[in-house]
Parts: sequence; C-alpha cells; structure tokens
Amino acid sequence: MEELREDHDDGTVARVAAIDIAKASGMVCLRVPHDTIEGRRVQKVWTVASTTNTILELGDRLVCQGVERVVMEATGSYWRPFFYLLEARGLDCWLVNARDVKNVPGRPKTDKLDAVWLAKLAERGMVRASFVPPKPVRQLRDYTRTRTVFVQERTRHKHRVDKALQDAQIKLSGVVSDLFGMSGRAMLDALVAGERNPRTLADLAKGNLVKKKPALIEALTGQFEDHHARLLRVLLGTVDHLTAQIGELDRLIARTLEEIATPPDSSGTGSESATTVSARALAEKLDAVPGIGPATAQIILAEIGADMSRFPTPEHLVSWAKLCPRTIQSGAKHTAGPAGQGNPWLKGALGEAANAAARTDTFLGARYRRIVKRRGHAKALVAVARSILVIAWHLINDPNASYQELGADWHRRHLDPARKTRDLVRQLQALGHQVALTPTSA
Repeated sequence: MEELREDHDDGTVARVAAIDIAKASGMVCLRVPHDTIEGRRVQKVWTVASTTNTILELGDRLVCQGVERVVMEATGSYWRPFFYLLEARGLDCWLVNARDVKNVPGRPKTDKLDAVWLAKLAERGMVRASFVPPKPVRQLRDYTRTRTVFVQERTRHKHRVDKALQDAQIKLSGVVSDLFGMSGRAMLDALVAGERNPRTLADLAKGNLVKKKPALIEALTGQFEDHHARLLRVLLGTVDHLTAQIGELDRLIARTLEEIATPPDSSGTGSESATTVSARALAEKLDAVPGIGPATAQIILAEIGADMSRFPTPEHLVSWAKLCPRTIQSGAKHTAGPAGQGNPWLKGALGEAANAAARTDTFLGARYRRIVKRRGHAKALVAVARSILVIAWHLINDPNASYQELGADWHRRHLDPARKTRDLVRQLQALGHQVALTPTSA
C-alpha cells in the first residue's frame, strides 16, 4: 500500500470570485461564507462591462468582500483588461486554461453556469494557474512577437517579388542565391528604374556573381514590362518599410532587455551574495548555445521570463513548453501520448534553434544524429529543442553558470564497452554469424 503525505494547505479558498469573460462584458460569480450559518456559502452572480471604470469598480467591490482569489479563463485577448486592472488593485488573479475547466457534459451551457462552475472549481483548489509574466516581460513579448510577425510578412513579400519576376520570365532567383543581396537588389532597382538590357543588368553583379555573367544575361532576358516595374516598386517599398520597422523593434527590444533583471535569489540557493543579472546579459549567455542566435535568445527570455522560480526544475519548464510526451498507463500497457500544442512562439524559436544546432559538429548536433536514425527527423528535432530549453533554464536560473561545450564525441567517450560489445554481437548473430570473442591482452 502506498502512503501519501498530504500538505497542510489543500488549496481550498474560502472567498473566491470567478469571471466568465466575453468581448464586451464579463459574468462575475462571487462565493463567500455565510455571515451567521457555518458551512453555508453565499453566491452572487452579476454582469459587468469590460470598460476600465467598471472593472476598477469591480476590483473595489471584491476587495471590500475580502476576496482571496479571482479566477478567469484565457479567452482570446479579452482577459487582459480584467487581469491587469484587478491585479493592479491588489487582488490575487489566476488565469486558467479553458480546456481544464470545461463544464460537465449534459448540463446547459450559459455564461452564468460557466462562471458558477469556475468559482466552485477555484474554491476547491481544482484549477491550476497559467504562467502570466510580469509587466516588463509582457512588454518584451509584445515587441518580439511583433518582430516575428513582421519578419514572416517580409519573407512573404520577398516571395511575391520572385513571383512577379517569374511572371515576367526573369529567372534571376535561379542564379542569385539571395535576391535581396547587394547584387540582386541593385538589379531589381535597375529594373524598376527602367533598365531592360540584360547585359547592362548583369554588369551590376559583384563578388562571386561576376563569374556568372553569362548565366545572368540568360536569366535576365525576359518580357519585363512597365506594369511589372510598377508592381515591383510597390513590393520593394513594402519590404523596405518592414525592414525599417524590424530595425526599430530591435532597438526597443534591446532597451527593454536592459530594464529586466533577475531577482537577487533566482537560483534558489538562499545566498545573500546572489547578484542581479540583466536580461541583456542573459541573452548574451544564451547566444553561446549552438543554434541560438541573438533574436532566438530574446524570444526565449520574452516567453519564459528571467525568473525561474515559476519553474522549480527544468522538467517543469519542459512540460509547460509541451516538449515532452504525455505518459499514458493502463494496466500493463505504457504508451507515450502527444506532447500537445504549447507556446507556439517559444516552440517555433526552439525549433529553428534545434534545426540550426543539428547541422553543427557539437554535442547537440551529435544528439540529433544519434536520435534521427531510429526516431526520425521531427522527433529528433523535438529532443534537441528540449535539450536547448533545459540548458536555457540552467543559464537563466544560475547567474554564475555559463555554457560549456561537451563535444560531438561525448557519447562515444562515455559509452559502456560491455553494452556496445553485446549490441554488436547481437547484430552479427542476426546476420547469421557465430561470434567468439577473445579479449586482447592488456
């Protein structure tokens, strides 16, 4: 028989409020103990508008009622005004995943019933709070996510430029590796300016492209007309505008990183001599990890923050990021379920970092090559992304930690000789050979 030790605090809350949030309003359910009758609860349900003054009035009312916790579902972006304003009022606000608080099947589905159900779950301690970073990290998130969207949009417009050239029978992308490099952009600007002679356009080549002039002349021979030039001017202007906006976001991100710092004892050591490290210094530490560049390091800090006290262990962070499979056990059968969706901004950045690290001659690259042989490309990338996130947790959690490369031969150096010998013998026996091992003299 398994003995379980229950904590003294079972998670129940005596005075709780829950808000079922819509676009323009919220249904509030307040549950508090009865003033005179012990064991009885008093419940009040009412609707509030999602305007600033109304939410502030709601906060004052909940404070007067002595509410210990306010719980709300993550509904789009409509939860933000309620959460931020009530949190600023001093209330303990919890944001919960709507998947975890679905109403019981078979019951009517109304906003009032949803609010009551959420309040009952909250007062019994049956909900978990989602990670909502502090205000400076939220601002950094806004900048990094907007930059990611702008970079994706700029890439889309660059592809449209190539499609416009293909429509004009200009095959420049088949010869030039980067249409928006120095040589490619000079040729595009010349086409917009009215130049149509392929030899004159090919003379704009610089560097290694000078050797490809015959191929450039052939690729630049097409049916480029005035309407193509007008379309290309619009597309290039959009690309330049997005590039300028991305540069401005880079400056805002750099400035915001200076304002974010780790708490003095984020490593959990309890030492009074723990130092405070700025997020910019943490980003530089993360940049040393193979596959992580400056932009990826900024995204990681924006998504998980600079305070790892919310994630007590690397496993907590990996589980929150949905980079580990679910364990499903039924009887004697043990299976691994899907990891889940997770944070798309963080998983996207870690996926790019893992893809870059897989091509390096490092420990992470060797890890990818070991796993890809038996699990495939996608699962190998997830495994490397998980390793990168674990490394990031240690670098952020410990101000004195720095990345140390283990080397691509780490697994070979730490290999169990007996196990390797056994595996090789089994492979030879499977091929029909009889194996007799004679140990060499020392």
